[in-house]
Amino acid sequence: MDTRSAREQVEYRAAEAVPLAPGSLLWDITGDIRTLFSLPAAMVLQVAHPAVGAGVDDHSVFRTDPWGRLERSLTSLQLWVYGNDRALEEGRRLRKLHQAISGTDAHGRPYHALTPAHYAWVHATAYPIFLRTARYLSHPLDERRLYDELLQLGDVLGITRHDMPKTPEEYWPYFERMVREELELTVVAAELLDPRRPIPPPPGAHALLRRIWPVLCPPLARLHVFVTTGLLPPAVRDRLGLPWTACDERRLRHLCAAVRTLFPLLPERLRYFPLAREARRAARHAGRPRPAQS
Repeated sequence: MDTRSAREQVEYRAAEAVPLAPGSLLWDITGDIRTLFSLPAAMVLQVAHPAVGAGVDDHSVFRTDPWGRLERSLTSLQLWVYGNDRALEEGRRLRKLHQAISGTDAHGRPYHALTPAHYAWVHATAYPIFLRTARYLSHPLDERRLYDELLQLGDVLGITRHDMPKTPEEYWPYFERMVREELELTVVAAELLDPRRPIPPPPGAHALLRRIWPVLCPPLARLHVFVTTGLLPPAVRDRLGLPWTACDERRLRHLCAAVRTLFPLLPERLRYFPLAREARRAARHAGRPRPAQS
């Protein structure tokens, strides 16, 4: 019998985790700038869970430092996939960070960020969002291969496989149950989907950008919310009461087709985040399998 505590077992399994390598799907897609389209939808899906939403509402700086939070989240995400041994360190850092996140949700129920079901849900939201974003903005992904890699990434983050559906076939009933029984339009989800939410100009922005920001921000915010809503699975939109028409769908598909056509024409330095570019370059120089172009 394994007599280790739950925490010790998580740390033990995380120490045995194998970081993702060149040639994996996640190696190719996570560093792609188009990830910026998928992250807001994933975030909404995460915080629509009352416990996760309460944790973000109570402990996150997404209201006071939205740009800093985005930068830190992107850096962390890139380390998970491209960090090699640093990926394991980042997984441990995140678990340590979340140890102090607890409180009571809007229904008066206690929550803790490292409750296995809650921590696993945050990770599990990547699967439908990656699949939908790829279909709209690049090309369909191998669903089984993607899911296997997300389980591997969960090892890196200290998410035990016992807490995740084992296969795509098990995932979809789990996802449907979560949407039907758990998700709601939490305070944070509603804020993220509100185009009127005040967003300051990026730190260090040029004086001209700061001057025109009050004019530029509202249409950008509306576009942001439009794309975020469109990339949410239809069942989630229905559950949260988000309107979406056939006209909206056509507009989204036209926008995504333009991105899908023009994006591959850009040089690599404009298509990938810096950490991903460096990792891809190092892999090529080492003669390792080159990630697929998209």
